[in-house]
Amino acid sequence: MVVLNKIYTRTGDKGETALGDGARVPKDSPRVEAYGTVDETNATVGLARLHAEGDMAEALARIQNDLFDLGADLCRPDMERDREAAYTPLRMSDAQVDRLEAEIDAMNADLAPLRSFILPGGSALAAHLHLCRTVSRRAERLAVDLARHETVNDAALRYLNRLSDWFFVAGRVANENGAADILWVPGANR
Repeated sequence: MVVLNKIYTRTGDKGETALGDGARVPKDSPRVEAYGTVDETNATVGLARLHAEGDMAEALARIQNDLFDLGADLCRPDMERDREAAYTPLRMSDAQVDRLEAEIDAMNADLAPLRSFILPGGSALAAHLHLCRTVSRRAERLAVDLARHETVNDAALRYLNRLSDWFFVAGRVANENGAADILWVPGANR
């Protein structure tokens, strides 16, 4: 259980922050950039939830919880030392990736195949889901870059890759199952 009695600590006043294992790093380190952008993704999901109802709202709530799991995973760098930790560190799992894939397949089953790229927009929910998609793609790029230099859980990378796909398909669902998608017309304004 997390207990936050005091929000400011002054420990980051000189541009450093603590990772999940206690190590101090610059606030602009690649690891902090990656999990910070995951947090930013979570904030965009919160905006999308303002426009969602029913199953979509429940799915977005699950994703927000997953994104906190993902942040916890990314903020703890040394997976080799997990067994030495005082508690079992939280890591993303294949089951979370599998759930996203199953949800994508279920949502996609009722959608007509795309014959053009679509522009972000349509309904308010779809527009917010496209924002979620683009921010999650940035989080993925940062996590991939981090993985080139440091250890990153493979399931975390797979989750981020599926997540942007989930947001894309959910955006189509939010646009009347694709009927209200706004199609790109190449060169339309030349």
